[in-house]
Amino acid sequence: MQKVYYLHHTRDKGTADEDDKEIGTYTSYQLAKEAINRLKDKPGFINYPNDFYIDEYIIDKDYWTDGFSYEKDLK
Repeated sequence: MQKVYYLHHTRDKGTADEDDKEIGTYTSYQLAKEAINRLKDKPGFINYPNDFYIDEYIIDKDYWTDGFSYEKDLK
């Protein structure tokens, strides 16, 4: 089972002003953490240092296998 680590920065998560930056995909958690260390003092990121997220994904695995719906689609 091969894994990758997806790094993104999400400012104001869960609000109308949410802003997501897709930073990169790495072969190890440690490499993703090193990317955070390189970026955390850069403009914009420095104001939101706790908004970095690392998600682990298994390669060649389907996600969202049950589909999705929005409330407006159910009407």
